[in-house]
Amino acid sequence: MVRDGYYYGVSFFAAGMVVGWMAGWPWAVPAWLLALFFVQFFRDPERCIPGTPGAIVSPGDGKVTDVSTVELPGGPRTRVSIFLNVFNVHVNRSPIAGVVRAVEYRKGKFGNAMGAVSAEENEQNIVTVEGEGLTVVFKQIAGLLARRIVFTRKVGDTVARGERVGLIKFGSRVDVVMPADVAVQVKIGDKVAGGSSVLALAPARELLAPAGPAAAVTTAAGGAR
Repeated sequence: MVRDGYYYGVSFFAAGMVVGWMAGWPWAVPAWLLALFFVQFFRDPERCIPGTPGAIVSPGDGKVTDVSTVELPGGPRTRVSIFLNVFNVHVNRSPIAGVVRAVEYRKGKFGNAMGAVSAEENEQNIVTVEGEGLTVVFKQIAGLLARRIVFTRKVGDTVARGERVGLIKFGSRVDVVMPADVAVQVKIGDKVAGGSSVLALAPARELLAPAGPAAAVTTAAGGAR
């Protein structure tokens, strides 16, 4: 479990004990239910990371809400969007093994993360990872309830495929932007698990080619708060 789960869980359990002692035990139930919710929300289960060459794994748990081609200044890219509700695991993982080339935190709105405009307008953290012969960008996007995005790595760090790299607190979304010619393995409506579900497979020529420049959506190094 993420450390925050102990912090919130113990705090609300203790509050329930105090309220129950002062006002009667039935009044303690809401606080204890909140304690159970936070323990459940901040769970961090182990995952079996696939070793398939070229596999691009999901950075988070949730439901696939969009699979599309997006036009960017550097050319077309394939994008997969995943919505995380409050009952999903919110620990984020790296989609590929490689080096963190860029990190940018953008302030923005806290609109519905399922909306199409949330990818551009909502508060978000944009991470570029380069490795395995390709460049992948993934976004940690805030939602209606999300008020804090955590990213625990910095530019220049080496990450493994499926390695824990951050957390979005409460409802949110993650987008994965990949080369246009990857073979997508998921469809809209699929449920995926962070680190273990394969979103796409990169073609062999991508894996053998030297890593190119970061995708156009990457930006100067910054930091997530």
